[in-house]
Amino acid sequence: MSINRGYRVKVYATLPVLNETDNLPSVIDAILNQEYSDIHLVVCVNQPDEWHAVPDKSHICRNNLEALQYLYSLDDRRITIIDKSTPGNGWIGRKHGVGWARKTAMDAANELAQPEDIILSIDADTWYTPEYFSAVVKAFDENQQAAGLSVPYYHPLTGDEITDRCVLRYEIYMRNYALNMLLINNPYSISAIGSGMACTAAMYRKVRGITPKMSGEDFYFIQKLKKAGNIIIDCDEVIYPASRFSDRVYFGTGPAMIKGRAGSWESYPVYDEELFKDVKLTFNLFCELYTGDVPTPMDDFLLDAFQTDMSGLWRPLRENCRTAEQFFKAAMQKVDGLRILQFLKIKEKDGTDTSEERLARFLNKNFSPHDEMEDAINQLLLHGFDKIAIGSLNLIRDFMFVHERSLQKEYRVV
Repeated sequence: MSINRGYRVKVYATLPVLNETDNLPSVIDAILNQEYSDIHLVVCVNQPDEWHAVPDKSHICRNNLEALQYLYSLDDRRITIIDKSTPGNGWIGRKHGVGWARKTAMDAANELAQPEDIILSIDADTWYTPEYFSAVVKAFDENQQAAGLSVPYYHPLTGDEITDRCVLRYEIYMRNYALNMLLINNPYSISAIGSGMACTAAMYRKVRGITPKMSGEDFYFIQKLKKAGNIIIDCDEVIYPASRFSDRVYFGTGPAMIKGRAGSWESYPVYDEELFKDVKLTFNLFCELYTGDVPTPMDDFLLDAFQTDMSGLWRPLRENCRTAEQFFKAAMQKVDGLRILQFLKIKEKDGTDTSEERLARFLNKNFSPHDEMEDAINQLLLHGFDKIAIGSLNLIRDFMFVHERSLQKEYRVV
């Protein structure tokens, strides 16, 4: 969709809030004082209604009430407040969690927005620069056919060694995945961050909005947008999510840090670069698969994932696609980001080398580390993620961040 240049786009920021009074004033201040002035903020303060009768949830109920009182006290016409937390207004049954809160806020923004307006997903524990909204508008203005935007991120350190070690370890896991996907030029080279994703209202309507999930709603939403068009992965500004232990969702930074603190990183390995080459080869074979079955490195996984035999894997796509281009798009949507991640997780278990060894090999091979970085990599191999100095671990994270940003700027959209 092309932006009407005769219309000044409004940015609708959508914010789910649960037990966030410590962070809420700062994020509200950051949003209301953006350089870009045509804004509206939709806040959904939320919790299950049954928590009012649960003693160990009483502090959250009080916190949410304080959040509502604070928001109402601002008396700002630029803010729409959605109360899904006071008695009788909270979630009932299975319909609860950040996915429902994000959907409720984004749906409300969609009702207010013109097609050209931007619906922006944000979080209370994330810091946004005053230029952030301007950068988002600019990104869409420069890529008018894009379906969505995934904004680069960077976790600030806290000074607490345990917290910093956990968030750095998780971010390195994320960046290893992103860098490998970018290097193979995969269409799903997207980091799904709920605090930094956006689309136009027209596109939000086209994909029928965000699907409410208990966790991972950002991942699935970005995938929906990707299947509708290209995703912008470059932005002039970076967002800064908080580094904190949190169990309010089932997976993501907070839960990963909790697992990591207990010494459990099995769910967040550094995947072997060779596995991404298998993904690349499979995607490269999509054109050949249009004319007939050929073996791919992902066959065993795909047959099991879709519970079919070889004839049932690609033949239905051929029968429904009139051109090789249509078939490629259909195959890409079948072997999507979720399937790629599942493939990596299954195949990773077959490896015998450590995450430290895989990361060292990958960085040395692809990015020509400078002397200080070489020393950090050697320290990683010597001491492992659990014992390496935080400074060296942060150096590795920053090195990966710089190269990821370079590739994002090179591709701009995927």
